[in-house]
Amino acid sequence: MTDHSKELIPNRRAWCQQATLAGGALLWGGQVQGVDPNSGPLKLNSPQPRQVIQREGYQAAHAHEHEQGGPQLGRAEVNVQGTWSGSIPARLEARAILHDGCTGRALGWTMLGEVKVAGDFNFKVMIPAGGWYRLEVRAVAASGAAIAQTEVNPIGVGEVFLISGQSYAAGANDELQRVEDPLERSVLLDYQAKSWRTAHDPFPHVDNGGTIWPAFANAIQPILRVPVGLVNVAVGGTASRQWLPGEDLYRRFAEGGKAAGRFRFVLWQQGESDVIENIATATYVDRLQIIHAGLDKEWGFSPRWLLAKSTLHPTVYRKPVEEARIREAIDQLWKRPGFGQGPDTDILAGENRGGVKSRRHFSPVGQRRAGLMWFASVWAAMHGEPKQ
Repeated sequence: MTDHSKELIPNRRAWCQQATLAGGALLWGGQVQGVDPNSGPLKLNSPQPRQVIQREGYQAAHAHEHEQGGPQLGRAEVNVQGTWSGSIPARLEARAILHDGCTGRALGWTMLGEVKVAGDFNFKVMIPAGGWYRLEVRAVAASGAAIAQTEVNPIGVGEVFLISGQSYAAGANDELQRVEDPLERSVLLDYQAKSWRTAHDPFPHVDNGGTIWPAFANAIQPILRVPVGLVNVAVGGTASRQWLPGEDLYRRFAEGGKAAGRFRFVLWQQGESDVIENIATATYVDRLQIIHAGLDKEWGFSPRWLLAKSTLHPTVYRKPVEEARIREAIDQLWKRPGFGQGPDTDILAGENRGGVKSRRHFSPVGQRRAGLMWFASVWAAMHGEPKQ
């Protein structure tokens, strides 16, 4: 890739200039209010607005502000896909412009590749971790003149998490919670619609109540300093057997992971239905290992699963013997390859749980505390990971 980072980057006021004609093609200098940036001959379909791409190369122990050479926040190879219907051949270039108030490092004009035939293209560009970014792509003629330009805004390079399990992971809690970051750098993926939005409750396809995940995002995003993406495929009232290969929920799990692309961890919060079904410790261990191995093949990589201890459901049952079997299974799985330690949310009793006149899961304070506990587990897992 050729780096054109020394070229002059126009100031922010110039980005919103009106579209002008150059060389007979429509040249876009930035997104103009009311104008579709994909209305010219250069169109992008990936990445999507508000998409977070999973970073690599993050070194938690070397991510502090005074690290020699700067914080080691990582980077991601971003797929840039779209169509070109203008004159050929044309050279495509991209740059990433960092939004005000965001962590990251701008990327100047960088060669993507040459389009020799009109139609679809698929190139890659390495973008530093951070964001929000405004990703601009332009077409350059053989003469060196820019003949078309488009953009996707915003995108981020950061951390993506796939959430699964049952109701305590889904939308069955009392309060609809919201992302607190004014720049809204915590987003969710609607894996069926293939679109991203701010991660306010309610999450799509997981019931219409509150979740614990805005609280998790509110805790972890300011510490990570990069955008956070969440994909939630949890379904209330489901036992581990319903997530096994061949079942509908297994396909849902696989679909969510594929839609996300790469992601850091699976966050698994499940166990209550297995308590009700009196599942043996060994059976639960075997089931989760089978699900994990199958999904590794579906996704083409092997993310770690962080497992919560989630066996209490105070307004539904009190089964300390059966609960202990699932808790022991989680203890065993924490020590197995491919798994890691999530939070013990069973300690959240009393005021942390809703009563019989509520949605009978976490109370608002319980939601926030469960989110904080997930932050602690995820941060510990990330900080203990080997260099990538």
